[in-house]
Amino acid sequence: MLAACFAFSITQAQVVPSSCGPVPTENQLRWQEMEMYAFIHYSMNTYTDEEWGFGNEDLNLFNPSDLDCSQWARVCKQAGMKGIIFTAKHHCGFCMWPSEYTEYTVKNTPWKNGKGDVVRELADACREEGLKFAVYLSPWDRNHKDYGKPEYITYFRNQLRELLTSYGDIFEVWFDGANGGDGWYGGANERRQIDGKTYYQWAETFRMIRELQPNAVIWNDGGDRGDLRWVGTEAGNVGETNWSLLNKEGEVTWPMLHYGLEDGDSWVPGETNTSIRPGWFYHKTEDEHVKSLSKLMDTYYKSVGRNSCLLLNFPVMPNGRIHPTDSLRGIAFNKMIHEVFKTDLAKKAKIKTQGSETLITFDEPTLLNRFVAEEDIRYGQRVKKFSLEAEVNGKWIALKDELVKDGDGLTTIGHRRIICFPTVKATRLRFTILDVKAAIECKPVIKRISVFLAPELTADIPDSGEKRSSNLHYFFSNPKQMMIDWEQEQTITSFRYLPPQNSKEGMVTHYSLWASNDWANWTKLASGEFSNIVNNPIWQTIKFAPTKAKILRFDADHLADGDRMAFGDIEVITE
Repeated sequence: MLAACFAFSITQAQVVPSSCGPVPTENQLRWQEMEMYAFIHYSMNTYTDEEWGFGNEDLNLFNPSDLDCSQWARVCKQAGMKGIIFTAKHHCGFCMWPSEYTEYTVKNTPWKNGKGDVVRELADACREEGLKFAVYLSPWDRNHKDYGKPEYITYFRNQLRELLTSYGDIFEVWFDGANGGDGWYGGANERRQIDGKTYYQWAETFRMIRELQPNAVIWNDGGDRGDLRWVGTEAGNVGETNWSLLNKEGEVTWPMLHYGLEDGDSWVPGETNTSIRPGWFYHKTEDEHVKSLSKLMDTYYKSVGRNSCLLLNFPVMPNGRIHPTDSLRGIAFNKMIHEVFKTDLAKKAKIKTQGSETLITFDEPTLLNRFVAEEDIRYGQRVKKFSLEAEVNGKWIALKDELVKDGDGLTTIGHRRIICFPTVKATRLRFTILDVKAAIECKPVIKRISVFLAPELTADIPDSGEKRSSNLHYFFSNPKQMMIDWEQEQTITSFRYLPPQNSKEGMVTHYSLWASNDWANWTKLASGEFSNIVNNPIWQTIKFAPTKAKILRFDADHLADGDRMAFGDIEVITE
């Protein structure tokens, strides 16, 4: 690692001017240094082939034949992850530990005759592998009879206390932002809405976490600010401009989540969460859709390389193990990161800094395509804009980030900024800081600049493209109803819906699917919700018993936004 001795850098002995804005806590600094850690999604959904459970799933479903938390930990470590966050309780309310406050838990399943504790086994496995451990606890509970009432908050905190006092040190506490909606709720089978900003009384919950796990950071998508923020998407990228700041109070818009807030009054860095597969839980139909090595590297550059940490999900199969394809792809991902960044070409170059400009001079023309810069964020985040130029054949050319669609993207730096550009053969490289916050008071503190040559991904396995619809004949009988018809009767086994990719307008969140042979008599094939479709707009598959029909009717029972159904693609699977 190369430390660039900038003439305008602030040394540790100097006092940081207050006008330079917020700085991270020690907990946030430790978190940022982790850079990559894993999500493990595993629950009742694994056995019902769903993303969100309803809360009434049969406890007998949970009986994995080969559950091996040590395998999970080994896979994650070999993939370069520094820790694991585990879904101790997802929205269905099923607890992966023997909680004393509910019967809807592993203690009442056939697995290990009710004597098992997945949280315990994973916490122990993490420590054996030298990984940090953390927990995800869904605030929404579709099983509990008191959800939506004041009594539930006591229950929720009791469960949180169990997790924070029984499993050793926790590096992060993760609260999902999905709150309220349809649920079993102890047999009520109704829809319950809550005010996410006030219902959970987060301030008191946060105080409890600080007391019980003083070294943990809090991720919260609710009304109160935690230590970390969501970046507004589950696609695996944060904004090319990414400030680690938000305001402590007030509404948070999507641009604030994705790009941060330059003049925010609180240090709230973004955590980029995504899955190695399209969904968060394991689905056999996604075995051919594990992200390619090139896609994972793109995710790395757009998360860790944009002043964020990457939270990468590895789902667990029904047998209790991570799929071999996911494992091998994760290992290849880690190896490629090491391959890209193993040789810092700047270490053998001459480096000279004068004012806001740093010149890197190579002994001979050198191939390069990656540039890394880091601020010492202990003193805040200061750089607003910079330029990068290469001298090629005696001429200076501007280098832009090829992963940014619009503009040159050379804005914020923060903990780490990686610029990817087409390979050039340069004799010199010029890094110039063009603008900083409060320019007079906040001189930039750059602690590292490095240059690399990333190899081509010649052995990459490409993403398996999703199937596209055949020439289906469809029309809309009304703005929320799609009809699909054939000339002859078909045996239909499933229906697939791809939501619009760039807008919530017209996105179907709840549906009903009907079949007919004569346009008069209709049989309902399925109805329900597309769980998490707004945050993760991937293909949604509706399965049903093989049905002979000439016509399908797809009803949008509820839209995320707007009053007219929209779609990116549709597909009908026939025998």
